[in-house]
Amino acid sequence: MGTIKVGIVDDHRLVRDGIKSLLSKSAEIEIAMEAEGGNEFLQLLESNNPDVVLIDLTMPQGLSGIETIKKARDERPWLKFIVLTMHEEATYILESVKIGAAGYLLKNVEAGELLQAIKTVAAGGKYFNASISGIMIESLSHPEVPDFVPPVLSGRELDVLKEVANGLSTKLIADKLNIGTRTVETHRANLMAKLHAANTAELIKKAFEHKLI
Repeated sequence: MGTIKVGIVDDHRLVRDGIKSLLSKSAEIEIAMEAEGGNEFLQLLESNNPDVVLIDLTMPQGLSGIETIKKARDERPWLKFIVLTMHEEATYILESVKIGAAGYLLKNVEAGELLQAIKTVAAGGKYFNASISGIMIESLSHPEVPDFVPPVLSGRELDVLKEVANGLSTKLIADKLNIGTRTVETHRANLMAKLHAANTAELIKKAFEHKLI
């Protein structure tokens, strides 16, 4: 296999720079593109053709990692993604696998393992280390536990959720996020449904319980 073209999608410049620094030490890797969010990535993808994309799941602006993978693979089903995140909950891992991610790693991964994962996925394989595989197996072995798992929220849903928790009204949230009040209400309704909350107080309580904010 020749040089592997890698794309990086993460909202933190420090993280992107760290990944680039690690991968630059390998002659087998070329950083083909980088983006701070899903929307930017999809735009850049129109003129770039990475072999493997490293992507975070939660990004504050625009599309979440899950949404980005779905949209990208709808147009390019052959595109290979490795999720690189801090989330080790089973719900995130299983949802990533469900939508076609070829690998899943935590951000504390060592450079050697990250490189091995990229090579494996680029060659058409899957990469889930022992820790991630163990979480997947445990979850699939006990599907009835837990009764509720936190959903993957979009960046904008997280924005609205944080401001709801801060006690802001719909109008103030709309003004702060520069969106319409109807859009805020739509996001609030979606959040209530996703978190199975009957009211705002319960929504905030569940958000904190599941460490969404």
